[in-house]
Amino acid sequence: MESLKGRVVLLAGATGGVGSQVAKQLSASGAIVYITGRDSQKLEEVASQAGIPASRTFQMDITSETSVNQVVSQVLAQTPFIHILINATGIGIIKTMDTLDSASFEKVLQVNLIGAFHLVKAVLPNLKEEKKGLIINIPGVLGKVPMAGAAAYSASKYGLVGMMQSIREELKRTEIRITNIFLGGIDSAFWDNIDLRVQRDKMIIAEEAAKAIWFLCQQPSSGVVSEMVLQPFNHQAI
Repeated sequence: MESLKGRVVLLAGATGGVGSQVAKQLSASGAIVYITGRDSQKLEEVASQAGIPASRTFQMDITSETSVNQVVSQVLAQTPFIHILINATGIGIIKTMDTLDSASFEKVLQVNLIGAFHLVKAVLPNLKEEKKGLIINIPGVLGKVPMAGAAAYSASKYGLVGMMQSIREELKRTEIRITNIFLGGIDSAFWDNIDLRVQRDKMIIAEEAAKAIWFLCQQPSSGVVSEMVLQPFNHQAI
């Protein structure tokens, strides 16, 4: 496994349940972590808890190409290279087709798919300069196995998987690695506004999910973990 000490990580979505835990674990391992989020107050709290200086925190709207480009430029003004990009952003809208409207459908795509496109497109030129690096996305289990009511969410996550597989083909002559982690059943704020009966006490806690991402950041340079699936043992969809 590769050491994280001194590795430069750009973590988007650091204010979420999993993202905030990833920030803490990477920082504790000696990585130089830059974090982004939409909520500036939450971002400050995460930075304080993780021991990340304010100069490495950035408010960012992933749905805005301008905002993403500005943040990446600000990061690269402080460091010549980004070694690891982690996209922990995402929203979930679970509605059946009779209640799902086009505005909600488009909102999910804007964050989960188009936002991911903005982020990868902004960082990729820097990775290509070094011809190495690691990109981690979190499609979620619903990016592999859909469920009723997840038309918008699954569409965004299936799209993310397809997009990253295509980009991987473009990068075959480099050492830029792409990893997708399919998380399912994580006890986080994702479920707070979703009208479904779920047993959150049987879900994976965010800290444990973050440990899987922390582990993936240390995968050996001689290989790549293309996919990882992490789900509650009592509710395995895959």
